[in-house]
Amino acid sequence: MPSLRYRIQSTLFSIIEAIPFLAKIANRWAINRVVKRARNRPHPLSTVGNYVSWRGLTDRRWSGRHLPPQHRSGLPEVADLLPLFQRRAGVQRLCPKSTCLFPAFAQYLTDGFLRTETDGLIPEGEDPELRLRRNTSNHEIDLCTLYGRTFGQTMALRENSDEEGRRGRLKSQMNDGEEYPPFLFKDGAIDPDFAALDPALGHEDLPPEQQATLFAVGGDRVNSVPQVAMLNTLFLREHNRLAGEIEAANPAWDDTRIFETARNTMIVLFIKMVVEDYINHISPLPFRLKADPSVAWEASWNKPNWITTEFSLLYRWHALIPDTIRWGGEDVPIARTLRNNAPLLKGGLLAAFADICATPAAELGPRNTSAPLVKVEEASILQDRACELASFWDYNVYLKQEPPRTFEDISSDPEVAAELARLYRSPEQVDFFVGLFCEDRVPNSPLPNLVLVFVALDAFSQALTNPLMSRHVFNEATFSAPGWKAINDTHSIRDILDRNVSGGAGETFVSMTRADWQPE
Repeated sequence: MPSLRYRIQSTLFSIIEAIPFLAKIANRWAINRVVKRARNRPHPLSTVGNYVSWRGLTDRRWSGRHLPPQHRSGLPEVADLLPLFQRRAGVQRLCPKSTCLFPAFAQYLTDGFLRTETDGLIPEGEDPELRLRRNTSNHEIDLCTLYGRTFGQTMALRENSDEEGRRGRLKSQMNDGEEYPPFLFKDGAIDPDFAALDPALGHEDLPPEQQATLFAVGGDRVNSVPQVAMLNTLFLREHNRLAGEIEAANPAWDDTRIFETARNTMIVLFIKMVVEDYINHISPLPFRLKADPSVAWEASWNKPNWITTEFSLLYRWHALIPDTIRWGGEDVPIARTLRNNAPLLKGGLLAAFADICATPAAELGPRNTSAPLVKVEEASILQDRACELASFWDYNVYLKQEPPRTFEDISSDPEVAAELARLYRSPEQVDFFVGLFCEDRVPNSPLPNLVLVFVALDAFSQALTNPLMSRHVFNEATFSAPGWKAINDTHSIRDILDRNVSGGAGETFVSMTRADWQPE
């Protein structure tokens, strides 16, 4: 049964939401309250150095910083910290609130802008640790997972056709009567038409039958698991659907104008999904936030985006991944789905969403990461230290949260608190990454507190500052009449799915929130 506090909040917010002008004021107040916890951009420092420099203020190949670097000594060995992440013997803990659509969307979202530089890009003779401070991001929520990071990649993904009825489209294929991205491989090798794309991660190690299922897409991580490819397929269909409507309404427009108008619309639709589906899911409050661009128009925090090194670390949500995931009505070990789109192609898009939304996510927190993924947690702690991040305690102070005075303030699990006490001299010493994922989950949210605060802060301050959301751009002329209608009519991923599967989504349950969730 929901707590008395939650029931009172629910009643109050229901009254506010029923009165449009009050709902708009409350929405503005809530968003500003979240974003103003931190300093406004531009940040004085980036990972290029520990003092202000022109390069540090302008070279966005380096990640930004919320707090200055700190050289901290006397910390425990990284190997000694791994038991805090390793799952205890027994069954994986499941999240009481989230379906697997939540981590799938989170991965698809963040793969577009959290792009730590890979090993292959390190110049010869350079310290390999420097790559952990750099990124290959555009620093925008721009759907580069669908459209590519560069102009050349976008051109490779477009049909580039002036044929009537095909203008403005992305390349696609039909498979069993359904539209999907084209395949990346042709005759056992990468199709030369897609040579400009970032190579799909890990494709070299796959057997030919798995390589044959990989899609030609804008993001090198889209093919990592089929539930992420599922989202990309949905957005490809919506782009092409919109392009058709825009072309029909504007027959004199050429291929490029139709494409760019559909792309404009898709980026804003995606931003709406970030706020109105994703952020509302992680929020513990019974109040539906809206992606109202006017909130940012006069805001002091409306500044150009620059992804921070802290943000790239706090999104390491490996513990959310369950051991098995539903595909075709069967619980499939997650290892069998890696870089394998066959389950998506076999069942189709609607069945994929039904299965993913019927599978609970695991719980984010200590001692819940599966054994194969613990090495990724280890790499994250090493990155935290290579970037000389301040402590978990320092970041709580920075974001105006009550800093932990005892280890029990971080975790109410006595075993976790005792392990932290054994490893660290005091709560002030706990590493940023370790504290993030040892902290208790917030009631009615799938996230621990500092992760929740950081995610909401950066989501609003990056989504609502998108150029397409600005005062003189956010209008019907930018998006066309069909695009403008889609923007105003869309509030959830389910709305988009309903338009892009044969016969609509019907009674299919599609949500990041479990059907059986009950407020705490």
